[in-house]
Amino acid sequence: MAATLPEYFFRIRENGAFVFRVDTENRQRRIDMEQIAAINIRNGEIKPHGGRALSERDLAEIKTWMAERSAVLAARDIDDIKRAVDHLNLTAHWAQTKATDEQLEAVTDDLLLTMHDLRSVLVRKKADRLIKAQKGD
Repeated sequence: MAATLPEYFFRIRENGAFVFRVDTENRQRRIDMEQIAAINIRNGEIKPHGGRALSERDLAEIKTWMAERSAVLAARDIDDIKRAVDHLNLTAHWAQTKATDEQLEAVTDDLLLTMHDLRSVLVRKKADRLIKAQKGD
């Protein structure tokens, strides 16, 4: 049973992907992948590869992939933050129940500065949202 391959392949890189057109319809029945573009998720840029012109279908597939990828990355960001909250709770429990004086001495200043910085940012952002909501009323 042969699997049907997608028409496009996206090789993910840090800030986007390289886009390849997948071709299996050749004499040797090999999989050929021809790079057609490089994309940047952060700024939405789509650069055709090798001076080629992208078809409307190419652009539609690329834009669909970019939207889906952006949604995945946004969900991962929130998941990472929720994991950080869990880890802070575990850290508090560790500090209260298991940590030695030497261990606490090694991490206390870094943790206090980090938490102070985070608290300052969160309080400022919360105040900005409250002021914005009041102005909207």
